Amino acid sequence: MKLSVIISFLIISSIENTYAQNSYFKLGQQALMDGDFKVAVAQLEKACLIDSTNSTALLMLGYSYYHSENYKKSIAAYTKELAINPVDATAYYYRARAKSYLGKDSQLSTAEKEKYLLGAIFDLTKAIAIDPDDTKNKYYQVRGIAYREYGIFKLQAPGHFYDKNRGVNSLKASIADLEKVLSDNPGRVDIASLIDLSKQKLNEALALR
Repeated sequence: MKLSVIISFLIISSIENTYAQNSYFKLGQQALMDGDFKVAVAQLEKACLIDSTNSTALLMLGYSYYHSENYKKSIAAYTKELAINPVDATAYYYRARAKSYLGKDSQLSTAEKEKYLLGAIFDLTKAIAIDPDDTKNKYYQVRGIAYREYGIFKLQAPGHFYDKNRGVNSLKASIADLEKVLSDNPGRVDIASLIDLSKQKLNEALALR
């Protein structure tokens, strides 16, 4: 086969793949905007299969998995996206939320729960480092909740997973994050309630012998 024919074949194949990828991408994007996350997943999976380096498609796929409550696949998609774009605060934020849900999954082992709960805190800390001027303080708010969940976990965990000191420190960190949010947004009654809950859990922990 002549070289010119091979080159022509490769160019045509590349164009066809690009067209298909763009088509799946657009269909997935529209489904996501319509709130049809099942269709969005189906289309975006195809788009990412053709081009696994499309960070926007991976970001939308992770978001669609998240809203389909498929948290493990959501984490996997965001992990691939972050390998391409490691300064994407939004990807860290939603990966953290997916990890938080898995950290409360009763079917997982204690070790797996701890891995996901700690992973959520890590991801939110990364998001804050990337976008410290987040005007809505959503990263601090969700991290404050994540710290509380991890603190409660360490105070209730069986065997060697139990750690009162880490539980107490995590609850203190929860209060600090949430108080920052309330300081920047004094009218947030919901945040005041979250602080009260973390303080209640802290007082209960300190009362333990």
